[in-house]
Amino acid sequence: GQPDRVLFGSGAIRDTLCGLNFRISAHSFYQVNRDAAELLYRTAIEMAELKSGDTILDAYCGIGTIGMTAASLIPGLRVTGVESNGDAVRDAIANAKANRIQNIRFYRDDAGHFLDTAKDFHPAAVILDPPRDGSDEVFLSALVRAKPEKIVYISCGPEALARDLAYLTKSYHVERIVPGDLFPGTEHVETVVLMSRA
Repeated sequence: GQPDRVLFGSGAIRDTLCGLNFRISAHSFYQVNRDAAELLYRTAIEMAELKSGDTILDAYCGIGTIGMTAASLIPGLRVTGVESNGDAVRDAIANAKANRIQNIRFYRDDAGHFLDTAKDFHPAAVILDPPRDGSDEVFLSALVRAKPEKIVYISCGPEALARDLAYLTKSYHVERIVPGDLFPGTEHVETVVLMSRA
């Protein structure tokens, strides 16, 4: 809820993930199972087969964990992170500076609106990690129109993933699906799906 009031400390949590340091403010999203999240993110980045010179979109980027990990692992990669949560974007910008990652830019915007209005932006790949409810048709239709060669969809909601894949598979083939159990003992499963353009 709002407003926030810091009673002690800096008002943010700091953690290390994939060898990078992250500042996480109260309204920013962060995976709480660090070891499993590292495996999840590295799996997504490996599946995308990114290379130097590629331009990628990290949609629903939060504080920049996935995009910054990719940017740090692949020199020459050009990463654009888009997130609608202003607190998360501020954290992402600070995190990139703190980690001295210069090949990433962050924008506060709706991901679908960004894709539809960004001129001369043609990502080779899009990595998206939407909330549990999944994406929306505004973003999915903009994504299809952008025609990236590869889409890597990270999902924490199987029902929403099935719905979104039903839309995306009209234009993309599912190449690989990798589930991850970030919350053992619960019904929640994270899933990484690699798609290529039909």
